[in-house]
Amino acid sequence: MPKTSARLLSLLSLLQTRRDWPGALLAERLDISPRTVRRDVDRLRELGYPIVAFKGPAGGYRLEAGTELPPLLFDDEQAIALAIALQIATTTGAGIAEAAARALNTVRQVMPARLRHRIDTLQVTAVERPTIRPGPQVDSGVLMALSAAVHAREVLRFDYTPASPPGAEGNGAPTPPRRVQPHHLVTWDGRWYLVAWDLDREDWRTFRADRITPRTPTGPRFTPRELPGGDVAAFVASKFWDSDSSGNWPCRGEVILDLPAAAVSRFTRYGFVEELGPNRCRLVLGSWSWPGLAATIGKFDADIEVVGPAELKAAFASLARRYANAATLPSRPSRPSRPSRLRRITVSRPDPGR
Repeated sequence: MPKTSARLLSLLSLLQTRRDWPGALLAERLDISPRTVRRDVDRLRELGYPIVAFKGPAGGYRLEAGTELPPLLFDDEQAIALAIALQIATTTGAGIAEAAARALNTVRQVMPARLRHRIDTLQVTAVERPTIRPGPQVDSGVLMALSAAVHAREVLRFDYTPASPPGAEGNGAPTPPRRVQPHHLVTWDGRWYLVAWDLDREDWRTFRADRITPRTPTGPRFTPRELPGGDVAAFVASKFWDSDSSGNWPCRGEVILDLPAAAVSRFTRYGFVEELGPNRCRLVLGSWSWPGLAATIGKFDADIEVVGPAELKAAFASLARRYANAATLPSRPSRPSRPSRLRRITVSRPDPGR
């Protein structure tokens, strides 16, 4: 039987993974007796964990949301920082997306209602490029205000300071207040952005969060518009590719690879990689030619599903025929090397007496 401290941690971990646990099943999972389960539950209650017993055919236990998080206590700013860190953990390339989601759910379950509500309104879409540069710091209050407006679907008013003209120092002069319908709060290349529909310009816009100063109160609720393409990751990537010469390739295609996003990102300099699962990702890449793009994607030792366009699929078919021919055609016998023959060359000189 494990030590009491280790057993308590195991019991607490199990209680956090599902709502109701029959006592007999807990005893079986922990390899202890039902009586020991009851004693361990009492110990956790003494530590402040709100565990209630429920009646039924077998009886069991449930970990309720409490008024505090024993034995750890978080203030509001710490709770916000923890929620942000766990939500963007999927972009670290460490394969911890599922663990981060479970950790966020565990922390949320035992937090006070006030903090749970703030975390629930913080919905972040993380879109990262393989190479991350240090971005400017954004006040957590700004991120919370933007995220709350996205979650509540309320018109957002804010002051915006655009970038300075080339050669100038600092930021430019603030523009008139903006009115937008916020849709997504995203991270890209180490910076935070708000994707929104600009009501005055009647178009989609992407705003740097560190240049936004929200105004209160927020405006009326709105019905969200459909984002062009329906995919926030592809939308943001296309915005930055259009302004970055590194992405202006004449041929650009999209595939799905049976590889982790982290493994593909390490070898993708100018492209977009999105994690679709533990061993599956989406790759959007460009090249100077369709065969060149197909050959570049083919360097990944994995099954490939071509999303589009048709030119990329045709390039894969053309390369497949070439490679198949190269594998089946008999090799030409190499000619044996012959020893070089040296010839003596006699140079006759003209008679100087003539």
